[in-house]
Amino acid sequence: MKTKPDLRLSTLINLSFGFFGVQIAYALQSANISRIFATLGADPHNLSYFWILPPLMGMVVQPLVGYFSDKTWTRMGRRIPYLLVGAAVAVLVMCMLPNAGSFGLTVAAAMTFGLISLMFLDTSINMAMQPFKMMVGDMVNEKQKAKAFSIQSFLCNAGSLVGFLFPFFFTLIGLRNEAPTGEIPDSVKWSFYIGAAILIGCVIYTIAKVKEYTPAQMAEFREAAKEEDQKLAAETGKDNSKFGLKVFFQVGVVQFFCWAAFMYMWTYTNGTIADTVWNSPDPASSGYQTAGNWVGVIFAVQAVGSIVWAPVLPLFKNIKVAYALSLVIGGIGFAMVPYCTNQYALFVPYFLIGFAWAAMLAMPFTLVTNAFEGNPRMGTYLGLFNCTICLPQIVAAALGGVTLKAVNSVQGNMLILAGVFLVIGAVCVFFISEKRKAAAKEA
Repeated sequence: MKTKPDLRLSTLINLSFGFFGVQIAYALQSANISRIFATLGADPHNLSYFWILPPLMGMVVQPLVGYFSDKTWTRMGRRIPYLLVGAAVAVLVMCMLPNAGSFGLTVAAAMTFGLISLMFLDTSINMAMQPFKMMVGDMVNEKQKAKAFSIQSFLCNAGSLVGFLFPFFFTLIGLRNEAPTGEIPDSVKWSFYIGAAILIGCVIYTIAKVKEYTPAQMAEFREAAKEEDQKLAAETGKDNSKFGLKVFFQVGVVQFFCWAAFMYMWTYTNGTIADTVWNSPDPASSGYQTAGNWVGVIFAVQAVGSIVWAPVLPLFKNIKVAYALSLVIGGIGFAMVPYCTNQYALFVPYFLIGFAWAAMLAMPFTLVTNAFEGNPRMGTYLGLFNCTICLPQIVAAALGGVTLKAVNSVQGNMLILAGVFLVIGAVCVFFISEKRKAAAKEA
């Protein structure tokens, strides 16, 4: 039976190249949503509620993309059509969202417009993002999966680096970083405009360079994986048919703590450093807006940490050690943030946080796609796996206001809590079952 071949490095890069552009859009959203809604007039205790909508849309969209793309085949492929539609919608919405305060609307109407735009932006980003993970799952063999997802993590963080730095860069070259009350500064607007242009260009490149396997080829690969499962079952006397679901839920527990932690980072970094470094907690102050630009810089430092760490991850012989160590280092970084009163000192904790982020983008999908290797519903399972990313964000966002009050309304304390979450996640890593072959040998 035919098995998946080893792919050239250039092919592995092309599979994920469009992720660079998608991640620019995601980085702009992550670094600027709290800033945008605070500028429009949102209360800090309500900021986390604006973050419920994006992961909620992800929980709906990504399983649907996985389910329907499993059943789709066109001359373009089965995952690529969804990638193209998602990218096109994201480009349109990225040109609308930063103008929420520019149409003469009331504060309530402007925030409603912003929320609707945010809903469509996150829906389209999720629709564009998921096919890249699915194509790696479809086209890369188990031996190369860790390498392929590490390349995807590298490109993802390179895109984040660009997206996070855009507002700072555009301010540096002379665009206004302040605006009339209730409006979004030009530095943020043009960041979204240029990000949209790069996004569509990168996606078009991937579409031009990648040719998905045909249904007949996929059927051969699935049959080969099925025969391997049967052989292992015969040798060990153990049925591994449920192994994929077991790993799915075990990794999901780790994901819960990791993504709750990063939700609090995205929500409360701006307010934390505006208070501890610039002594300007008021969103209307110039200090707060300067802190907003610096959020992009330190998130870019986080991306640099991820870029540095991503190539190191495949070098670990034990994937669980790599995963857990990365989360602990990131947790230490989170705990350091509220104690940094100098803007440049923040580089250290956010560089460390990048180690956790690199692992979160690569390790879970390596474990899960290997566990479901050969399953004809790979896309559906990966779409459902996105719920382990979205659900913790929804829970963390829904409880954000209450939790902030519980920690004396000090936003920096929310980042310390995020660090605790990552350490708990690291402990949970060691309860994940080994990949199917290793599990079978130990049986």
